[in-house]
Amino acid sequence: MTQIILLFSGGLLLILVEVFVPSGGVLGLLAALALIASMALAFMEDFTLGFSLLAATAVLVPVIVTYGLRAFPKTPFGRKLTARGFSFEDGRAVDRRDSGLISKAGVVESDLRPAGMARIDGRRVDVVSRGEPIEKGAPILVVEVSGNRVVVARDPAHSNS
Repeated sequence: MTQIILLFSGGLLLILVEVFVPSGGVLGLLAALALIASMALAFMEDFTLGFSLLAATAVLVPVIVTYGLRAFPKTPFGRKLTARGFSFEDGRAVDRRDSGLISKAGVVESDLRPAGMARIDGRRVDVVSRGEPIEKGAPILVVEVSGNRVVVARDPAHSNS
């Protein structure tokens, strides 16, 4: 029984270490072998113990991997390996020209179902309608800009339908 517990615990620990230490999958392979060996020994000792260990593995492995992947970017090694990325708050993920498009008119260049392209203020802009399909060539009006999302609607002043 002690051997089963040691193999099982060692396998779970190796999975956690695999997330933090680049080993090319060697630690993951050793973890899998340890977990399989612990389950095999558990099934040989008692069928109920084997199924209990199998269920515990099915629950604990995803939990450990999820915890590890969430904790990894906060470690010193993880901070060096992961990029912070762009955000809407720092403005690097947003085309600053889009903020001036509110209430501007334009023409749809590809059918909006509900997303597509439009020509607004002399440039092509990725746009999205409020859910309604809008055909190519239809006049539109920018009703909202949120981050990099430009929301348009049919322009009632220029609509002939």
